[in-house]
Amino acid sequence: MLQSLAGSSCVRLVEQHRSAWCFALLVLGYLLYLVFGAVVFSSVELPYEDLLRQELGKLKQRFLEEHACLSEQQLEQFLLRVLEASNYGVSVLSNASGNWNWDFTSSLFFASTVLSTTGYGHTVPLSDGGKAFCIIYSVIGIPFTLLFLTAVVQRIIVYVTRRPVLYFHIRWGFSKQIVAIIHAIVLGFITVSCFFLIPAAMFSVLEDDWNFLESFYFCFISLSTIGLGDYVPGEGYNQKFRELYKIGITCYLLLGLIAMLVVLETFCELHELKKFRKLFYVKKDKEEDQVNIMEHDQLSFSSISDQAASMKDDQKANEPFVTSQSPTSNDSSLNN
Repeated sequence: MLQSLAGSSCVRLVEQHRSAWCFALLVLGYLLYLVFGAVVFSSVELPYEDLLRQELGKLKQRFLEEHACLSEQQLEQFLLRVLEASNYGVSVLSNASGNWNWDFTSSLFFASTVLSTTGYGHTVPLSDGGKAFCIIYSVIGIPFTLLFLTAVVQRIIVYVTRRPVLYFHIRWGFSKQIVAIIHAIVLGFITVSCFFLIPAAMFSVLEDDWNFLESFYFCFISLSTIGLGDYVPGEGYNQKFRELYKIGITCYLLLGLIAMLVVLETFCELHELKKFRKLFYVKKDKEEDQVNIMEHDQLSFSSISDQAASMKDDQKANEPFVTSQSPTSNDSSLNN
């Protein structure tokens, strides 16, 4: 008897705080996923880093042996300055001296990466004025970009997602949930093909030292706004039509970001995902719901009263002018 009562009380406790338990599991799962990523990246990349360190050490030692007049301290000072300049997007190599980082097309590409929060990091402002302007430009531009993308996606999704799903549901009588799932899968496949597979094939041809995997990696890192900056198109030596190429990449990033948001919004509108997300949300109390309903009713009643009063005033204003008789005159007429 006591065990059954204890079990039922535990079940009621879990049901009452179901969203809190689900949220705790969500946090735990996210932390475990972070640890899993760290373990995998460390196990995969650490051996390559060790090999690269050994190779650079041997190369440096060989260079010092071949140039005995140069001390190790002088070499390290020179390399330090070169690396600092490289972090700002300036290269000391002769084959990269012809590419300017701050011409109009490169600046346009940089502005698009800042506003979209992609931020490759291959080009950064050099002057204090440029850094200050970048802060002000981003503070205004990033919310402006979010507003712009939200408005564009809200209009596109009506014609791309809602109307097609509603058409197949009404016209052919299919289940709305099934149609929405199939539509989301088809839309995701089209987006992957048009903004990942086909551009990756094009980048692998246009960029000399990129294969298909590296090109696909760049497309995903860019459109997901991760922007690691290890692969940036249009930075090769003697890139043909570099200005036009940069403008095309800017348009590709903007259109691809819009397409990604449309697909994400389409999947978020699925009934199954909505139910799944509600597991982690805080449920509203009944008292709050009642207060909201009462406030809504009071606002509705007051608005109806105001409308009725305004209609009466309009009717009085439109009525013909009639002189009103005094009560004394009426009484005198009756006595006569």
